[in-house]
Amino acid sequence: MQIQNIIADSDLTPALRKIAEKVFESKRIDTDEAVLLYREAELGFLGILANHVRNTKHGDRTYFNRNFHIEPTNICIYNCKFCSYVRKINEEGAWEYSQEQILDKVREYDGKAITEVHIVGGVHPHRDLHYYGKILQEIKKIRPDLHIKAFTAVELDFMIRKAKVSLEEGLTMLKNYGLDSIPGGGAEIFDEELRKEICDEKSSTNLWLEIHEMAHRVGLPSNATILYGHIESYEQRVDHMNRLRQLQDRTGKFNTFIPLKYRKENNSMSHIGEVSTLEDLRNYAVSRIFLDNFPHLKGYWPMIGKSTTQLALSFGVDDVDGTIDDSTKIYSMAGAEDSTPTLTTDALVELILKANRIPIERDTLYNTVKEYH
Repeated sequence: MQIQNIIADSDLTPALRKIAEKVFESKRIDTDEAVLLYREAELGFLGILANHVRNTKHGDRTYFNRNFHIEPTNICIYNCKFCSYVRKINEEGAWEYSQEQILDKVREYDGKAITEVHIVGGVHPHRDLHYYGKILQEIKKIRPDLHIKAFTAVELDFMIRKAKVSLEEGLTMLKNYGLDSIPGGGAEIFDEELRKEICDEKSSTNLWLEIHEMAHRVGLPSNATILYGHIESYEQRVDHMNRLRQLQDRTGKFNTFIPLKYRKENNSMSHIGEVSTLEDLRNYAVSRIFLDNFPHLKGYWPMIGKSTTQLALSFGVDDVDGTIDDSTKIYSMAGAEDSTPTLTTDALVELILKANRIPIERDTLYNTVKEYH
């Protein structure tokens, strides 16, 4: 459908037509318009707008990387209601890898074309930044070329405070130990009242934003996330994204936005159920349209499954994460589709090709490693 036909569509309200005009003219929509898209726009209309933004930024190029995860422990001082992962010390199902066990996991990839290790876990009460920093140091000795993306803002907050240094000092120390970038986890939902209800003990919204802004200042790029599909409203989703957009306006150092779907198994919010695949696609589309200053939008395939990931490539998503190699338990413990998340490079390439997109193997910072046809 031609752009002028979309804008002139008689079925569109004047407000939706105005939003379409803004999107096709590369103008920023405001928060009220984003809420309107959530509430009133048909899914097909959202797909057209989001796909336009995606194609303007990336064409048919769709990114993935070769990565694996290390989750040092699921022991955590916090008790977030949505979490299916957390255990306490000596509780059944808890794990706590030693430094040598963590390094052994890295050694398992000797000789393999892996470009990134992603390290996140619970907030362990006895481990500070020097404990983890020495692990980063040893990983770099084993694989100097490996990009280390590690520690959510919530983990960073605790380990830096435990080391009794300032935020800037702590992040600089970790960078010197070998940290290359930080993931986007722990953001959950920024609305303060809702945050009190679902993760009251966790680091505050302002602190999450402060940690990422400081990381950007000391030369550590990062990602950003939202946990959606639980008890949040559309207004709260948009407020969350608006705070990220404002921070990105200041620093420009967020690589990608990753909407994370609430999964209901084995946690204290299970009674609320989960949103549909259609809502997933709606959320991806509005995210892509609203976050005009974020270069990438990721559909995290271990969380939403392979089929939905393929659909999401027509709703603004241009990145599908990586090979994973069955090295994460965070979403499988919460009931995600892929209970043993692993895809070979060939399988990821095939997934993208079947969606009529061009697979691009990237590094963590979105430099092209290889283009597939």
